[in-house]
Amino acid sequence: MALSALADRWLPRLVLAPTVIASLVFVYGFIAVTGFLSLTESRMMPNFEYAGFVQYIALFDLDRWWVAANNLAIFGVLFVVICLAVGLLMAIFLDQKIRMEGALRAVYLYPMALSFIVTGAAWKWILNPGLGLEKMVRGWGFPNFTFDWLINPDMAIYTVVIAGVWQSSGFVMALFLAGLRGIDDSIIKAAQVDGASLPTIYRRIVIPSLRPVFFSVFLILAHIAIKSFDLVMALTAGGPGTSSTVPAVFMYQYAFSRGQLGLGAASAMMMLATIMAVLVPMMYLETRGTRHGR
Repeated sequence: MALSALADRWLPRLVLAPTVIASLVFVYGFIAVTGFLSLTESRMMPNFEYAGFVQYIALFDLDRWWVAANNLAIFGVLFVVICLAVGLLMAIFLDQKIRMEGALRAVYLYPMALSFIVTGAAWKWILNPGLGLEKMVRGWGFPNFTFDWLINPDMAIYTVVIAGVWQSSGFVMALFLAGLRGIDDSIIKAAQVDGASLPTIYRRIVIPSLRPVFFSVFLILAHIAIKSFDLVMALTAGGPGTSSTVPAVFMYQYAFSRGQLGLGAASAMMMLATIMAVLVPMMYLETRGTRHGR
């Protein structure tokens, strides 16, 4: 009995130990190393001599960094808001018990099975003025049709939004649909008996009940937006010029292409700070709401 109790106590810990150790080393350990490198004058190779906040000062003096931050703000806000709206509408549509629901759900979810590299490459072809959408519409007899966002510096960042929404909205739909299917039908039936219309039921009862799903979806989408790299590189490579450069692309270019490892580490830590600035208040509000029974 004593041996069995000892095994029950320590076996789960032994099973989890490799995962915990790997996370400590390869996640939090690398974060700590990156944070220290951002406080050094590292260039091509790491330099572990402490230099204060010179890299952060240099980072904030770079116009290219502020362009990347502005692009992230545009992409992040549009990506999160549109994915939430489209995903919720698709979930409500599928929640009506329509025919071929399984097939439609698979179609909506399929883009999430692709990598962002594949998505970026596909949309790069679709949005290429000489190959894709513009050429196709002109071939239909509309010679004045123009859709050159991919090569237009003022519009290039919005092509990243289009590709990102196309890939992620199906995943958002699946999460909202799971939340909708978890709502007690008796509440909806009671509202219908009281004479409430379907739009009113969704607006007043169903959607407010999805608050935990909104919280989870928002955090996932915000994390995807802040760390976006492969989609941007495959679709626009940060161009034309710097018009679609985001902080992840900036970090890669300065750390590994321009030989300014310390500056790249500083930009990476600013990305982490942005994630924490989004995550911590949201988690505080959610736990506070749960504690007060909302």
